Amino acid sequence: MRFHHYGIEVSSIEDSILFYKKSLGFVEESRMFFEDEQIVFLRLGDFRLELIAGKGDSEKNHHFCFEVNEFPEVMTNFRGFRIIEGPFKLQNGWQIVFFEGPDREIIELLKL
Repeated sequence: MRFHHYGIEVSSIEDSILFYKKSLGFVEESRMFFEDEQIVFLRLGDFRLELIAGKGDSEKNHHFCFEVNEFPEVMTNFRGFRIIEGPFKLQNGWQIVFFEGPDREIIELLKL
């Protein structure tokens, strides 16, 4: 398992891209849509930042993500913790699921 990205909901995805590019030197890695959300991944070295076009109605607007090798096996380690969303298989082949941690933090598991 390794850290994959940190995701935040933003009010203007284009303004946020411009800010992170100009202010910190991030480069755009990829864009996608999932359901009705636009998602952009920015990269700075080995660090990824996921920008999610916000709807303004989310109590929890950020999460952190761990990339795992064995998706079903690692999911069993989260038994007893609430699944918030998923599991899903995205068009690019990624498998994802979101759990609520012990302090209500949002944890995403990702298999590439």
